[in-house]
Amino acid sequence: MILNERRAADLLGDRTLRGGFVATASLIALMAASPTLAQTAPPAPNVQPGQLQAPAQAPTVAPAETGVVNRILVQGQQRIDQTTVLSYLPIQPGDTIDPVILDVAIRTLTRTQLFADVQIGLQNNGDLVVRIVENPIINQVVFEGNSAINEEKLNEEVTIAPRGIYTRARVQEDVGKIIELYRLSGRISATVTPKLVQLEQNRVDVIFEIDEGPETGVQAITFLGNTAYSDSELREVMVTKESAWFRLFTKNDNYDPGRLDYDREQLRKFYTNRGYYDFRITSAVAELAPDDSAFGMTLTVDEGDRYNFGTIDVVTENDRLNADFLKLLLPIRSGDLYESDKIETSVDALTFAAGSAGYAFVDINPTYRANPETDTVDVTFNVSEGQRVYVDRINIIGNTRTIDPVIRRELLLTEGDAFNRTLVERSRNNLRGLGFFKEVTIDETRGSAPDRSIVNVNVQEQPTGELSVGAGFSSVDSFVVNLGISERNFRGRGQNVVARTEWGSLRQQIDFRFTEPRFLGRDIGAGFDLFHSRYDFQEESSFDYRSTGAGLRLTYPLNGYSRLSTRYFIKDDEIIVPTGYCGVNGSGSSALCDQVGSSLNSSVGYTLLVDRRNDPIRATRGWTGSLRQDFAGIGGDVNYVKTEVDASTYYGITPNWIVSVTGSAGYVAGWAGDAIRINDRFFRGGNTFRGFENAGMGPRDLRTNDALGGNFYAVASAELTLPNGLPEQYGIKTSLFADVGTLGVLDDRYTLNASGLSSACPADAEIGDSCVADDLSLRASVGLSVHWKAPVGPIRFDFSQILSSEEYDRTETFRFSTSTQF
Repeated sequence: MILNERRAADLLGDRTLRGGFVATASLIALMAASPTLAQTAPPAPNVQPGQLQAPAQAPTVAPAETGVVNRILVQGQQRIDQTTVLSYLPIQPGDTIDPVILDVAIRTLTRTQLFADVQIGLQNNGDLVVRIVENPIINQVVFEGNSAINEEKLNEEVTIAPRGIYTRARVQEDVGKIIELYRLSGRISATVTPKLVQLEQNRVDVIFEIDEGPETGVQAITFLGNTAYSDSELREVMVTKESAWFRLFTKNDNYDPGRLDYDREQLRKFYTNRGYYDFRITSAVAELAPDDSAFGMTLTVDEGDRYNFGTIDVVTENDRLNADFLKLLLPIRSGDLYESDKIETSVDALTFAAGSAGYAFVDINPTYRANPETDTVDVTFNVSEGQRVYVDRINIIGNTRTIDPVIRRELLLTEGDAFNRTLVERSRNNLRGLGFFKEVTIDETRGSAPDRSIVNVNVQEQPTGELSVGAGFSSVDSFVVNLGISERNFRGRGQNVVARTEWGSLRQQIDFRFTEPRFLGRDIGAGFDLFHSRYDFQEESSFDYRSTGAGLRLTYPLNGYSRLSTRYFIKDDEIIVPTGYCGVNGSGSSALCDQVGSSLNSSVGYTLLVDRRNDPIRATRGWTGSLRQDFAGIGGDVNYVKTEVDASTYYGITPNWIVSVTGSAGYVAGWAGDAIRINDRFFRGGNTFRGFENAGMGPRDLRTNDALGGNFYAVASAELTLPNGLPEQYGIKTSLFADVGTLGVLDDRYTLNASGLSSACPADAEIGDSCVADDLSLRASVGLSVHWKAPVGPIRFDFSQILSSEEYDRTETFRFSTSTQF
């Protein structure tokens, strides 16, 4: 007998797809009654949209119910090779078959989705005849009637595509996806009608006719039962907003049932984070206006009482995880206001602690017991830890350019080590600190045995090379033209190469830098620098500074948090002043004129860096500090010892409210009777002390108004990063700041006048007398900084208010410049 699993009606559907196809079984029956076997498909008729065309069927032959297969004949194939059909068929010549086996064979071929119809019959002569009707090939997918959603987005949503195989099920699935897409955009009455145009050579055009319908807004959001918080406060919590004329660039002011479910969860979190443990939303009703233009949403809430935390306890199954110690790690104390987020934070803290002890897979289940009489909630954290886990294998996933060794050398775990979550987190920070990856995640799965874990390091690479050609203008550098090539991950080996030239009204420089982070295969960074630069300080201090030189660098870690960098630099420095400025009749200060000319600076130095931040990019906890010293006088003409220290600490009040406090100080002293040259002194102002111009604070010659720099400085800064309400993709961050500090302590020979008196400028001072103000007075400013990650590069805007300054200081209330860090 011949078994039919799917008729040609399955190709086009036996029921309407939103006004789509209706199969014609009578056509199939008529063709099946034909006395002749079809060897090839008949010419395809012209089918208009909405019409159906059932494929031609070969006639039924008189079958035998059971028997031995002599040979297998495939009929009806057009594109698909006979060997492909036979490869799917679970029957071979010589097999004995029965109706059950034939049924299995038909189902097997049908599940390939290659065929619209399959018939199998055993002839009396032992020939097994397999008659197939291939599913059509899609010629094109057309969308009609869409205006609110473009064709590109619709194509991303549907699964069918040109040159793909057409099946009714996939069309049904795509109809649902398109309707869901319109529902999410606020058009819940949208309808989609699929239609088919059959072409020659068993090809079809699939047409989706779309009736988008009106956009359905939200007319009003009303709350019932709320007493602790007003309707307006609760509306701010919700993502869904009431429709208004000023919400032109948002899609959150339309009705979406899925978004409403999310809003219910947001409201629950809002209340439970403020003590309302048993808060409930008893109903959420959305009613459509009579004109179908908007919905009115009504949410009924039961706030309940306000609760505090009661007894807090930790229970473990194993003494190796000490419950009393784990309890100390919890950010919850008895008597605190109940906050649901603190439960999640506590679970994370316990999971991290267990992972640090080597238990990669732990189950922490908090249980609650509410006491309505005392309005308290007792919480018990039940810790179920597995056995100690070891790293079975480390998989690196997602790196298409960076070679595996570059990533593995940043990991603090290797195969065979005991799993340690602290080391995993530090490894993640190491990888993020490279700047090669946009995103880094490290997760673990169970390995080949219960005590084995597979660590998967997933990285998403980002561009590390940059070719910059541009021009700009800022209040710092005036007009600037630059051309630069930099690659932070050269050849995917983590090497850093920079070649840059910059020409501006205030500075011109050319430099080339190369850094090998793993010199000789060891954890030692090595590099060299070549540079030539010229700085125009005529506005600030009546001189130009030129420097040409080279340097060598070595960096190696002391431990997981500290690094020591050593360096040697040799450079030729030159101080240039205007003609006649320092002559017999010139007005130049000796603190500057003594430095005119060239000098050779040969120095060695080191930097000790300690970094205990929780995140190298955007820290919310921890601190970092450094000590830098340079010793000049290893040959050359300049002798000094320069020391600088700085430290920063970070505290995140919330993810968007971050406080950072930074302090720095420096001192340079000459030796062998040398005074400190002006180019080796410290200058502060501009980006280093907001509210003051470049070199706008510190010692100054009152006669010429030249900034002279200082041998000592101390600066402290407090900054609060806060949300500004702008979307994250705009790349705009804002912060409030307060800067306070001082600068001064020139060599005595420059701060005493010809009579040996102090630096106060006498009224009868003559040319050549020193007239320098150097009093180490305190300067202070407050203001607002705006950091913008603009398409042309990071930019910073500073708005400042001066709180303390000297009359001779140069101050400013606004500055925009290229940001040194974003």
